[in-house]
Order: sequence, then structure tokens, then C-alpha cells
Amino acid sequence: MEVLVYLVPLALLLGLSGLAAFLWSLKSGQYDDLDGAAWRAIQDDDTLPPPPRRDAKAPPSR
Repeated sequence: MEVLVYLVPLALLLGLSGLAAFLWSLKSGQYDDLDGAAWRAIQDDDTLPPPPRRDAKAPPSR
């Protein structure tokens, strides 16, 4: 039972620090755009590299 003297304040401290982290994330705008990341993941914005230049001085490949 003596261990509860240490565990209860520790649990309260951890709970309050978690609540503070959550409130900080709300204040800093972490949850403003929930759908944007999902759309960016499926958006195809990759561009193809340009075709290699054929040098006039290079011998033709077989």
C-alpha cells in the first residue's frame, strides 16, 4: 500500500503531461487538415525524366 503514495502522483503527472501535449497540438494546428495528407498520398505528381540526349559524336549502340 505504501507504493500507492508514489504511483498515484506519478500517474497524475503522466496524465497531465499527456493532456498538455494534446492541448499544445490542438493550439499549434496539428489537426487542421486531416484529409490533406490522404489526398497527397494518392496524388500522382511524379514527372517523368527527360529522354536521354543522343550525342552526335557518340557511336551508335548496337
